[in-house]
Amino acid sequence: MLEWLEKHESRFANNVRYWRDVVFCGLVVPFTLFVSGMFWSVYAIDRELVFPKVYDTIIPTWFNHCVHTNISVVVVVETLLQPRRHATNRSLELILSNSVSVLYAAVYYCIFFFAGRWLYPLFGIMTWWQVCVFQCCIWFAIYIFYEIQFPINRLIHGAEPRKPFVELEEMQNVSEVASQKNGIQKNGVQSNVIERQSLQNSNPDLKTPPFSTKSWSLKYRSIREQFETSRL
Repeated sequence: MLEWLEKHESRFANNVRYWRDVVFCGLVVPFTLFVSGMFWSVYAIDRELVFPKVYDTIIPTWFNHCVHTNISVVVVVETLLQPRRHATNRSLELILSNSVSVLYAAVYYCIFFFAGRWLYPLFGIMTWWQVCVFQCCIWFAIYIFYEIQFPINRLIHGAEPRKPFVELEEMQNVSEVASQKNGIQKNGVQSNVIERQSLQNSNPDLKTPPFSTKSWSLKYRSIREQFETSRL
């Protein structure tokens, strides 16, 4: 389906590509990297704070890696294959990212207030002001993961490709052809305009011998001044 979308320029294909890039950059990348990084960092320090040992009897190891490890592998592969050098819609992506961050924080705070238990035991060893500082650090880390994805993508895929020089030459050729049609030469002289003015200033009746559209008397009157001023 993605190959079809890349090869077709339609409204539906453009909308799918647009929302695919917005969701990937605004939600998938920052939250995936944060979840994997935070989980395995705390797991290496004290696994009881995020994944107690008693969970091993219920949740198999492969499932734990599917949830907290493989997701980052998929994001890395997608980043290597698909260039996304800049944000598709920065304001919309930040709105989505911040909204999901606040809503998910509201979920585990509501669980604590209504059930009296923290969803993550890590919060249980903190005081309230430490929880507030830690929560701010979580939101800041998600924002950092959102921002660094674009420089990393440009580092992998290179800078934005420039337009080829051939297009510039074609534009110059088109402008030259258009100017020549309008009577403007390369040196800026309006040849056709000057020629038209010279034809208008000349006597049209003299250019149609031996047949004349005027009578002899009228034609003589029109050229009398030329004979009088002549040296012959």
